Amino acid sequence: MKRCLIFANGEPNDGPMVRDVLEKAADALTIAADGGARVAWYFGRHVDVVIGDMDSLTDAELQQLVSSGADVERYPPAKDETDLELALLHAAKSGAEWIRIIGGLGDRFDQTLANVYLMALPQLEGRDLALVAAKERLCLLRPGTHTLHGQIGDTLSLIPLGGAVTGITTGRLKYPLKDETLYFGPARGISNVFLDTTAQVQLNSGVLLVVHTRGRA
Repeated sequence: MKRCLIFANGEPNDGPMVRDVLEKAADALTIAADGGARVAWYFGRHVDVVIGDMDSLTDAELQQLVSSGADVERYPPAKDETDLELALLHAAKSGAEWIRIIGGLGDRFDQTLANVYLMALPQLEGRDLALVAAKERLCLLRPGTHTLHGQIGDTLSLIPLGGAVTGITTGRLKYPLKDETLYFGPARGISNVFLDTTAQVQLNSGVLLVVHTRGRA
């Protein structure tokens, strides 16, 4: 399985979820979305590709990337895609089946929300994709049956995106759902709890944002 790490231009948000990912991805293709190169350097990662309009990097930092062997893909500032979106599309084109985003959360809520929405890009469907930060792992679930891995006592929130999510049935969670609907608006799916090291989530329609927090949130 081809693996890819993408570093976005947010905060490093170091923590156990991030460290778990880094341990599993020693040989992964490493892509920096513009200033995400600094986040990669924070974690001691060599950048293979840097993508974006390069408005967040100094000339000296760009030269450092080039000197270290990174490929630079520069885009004009006036573009429809964010730098992270371009990085995700590059990962998909490269054939990556396992993709993890680090640095996707920062001090701009609009960017953070957009980064979550980017996981719904059609080009990424069917890939093992998640955004990790500190103690949290975020991913999207589409219709089907899914097994989630964690630790007893971990917190799991299920949040519907883009409308109601129907036919939700869960297993090995403290507050079970049985063929139920979560609606866009109410916060009913927040703060469930792992009863085992695995949990099951099945849904019939819609898209669920899953936020898995290590331990009690």
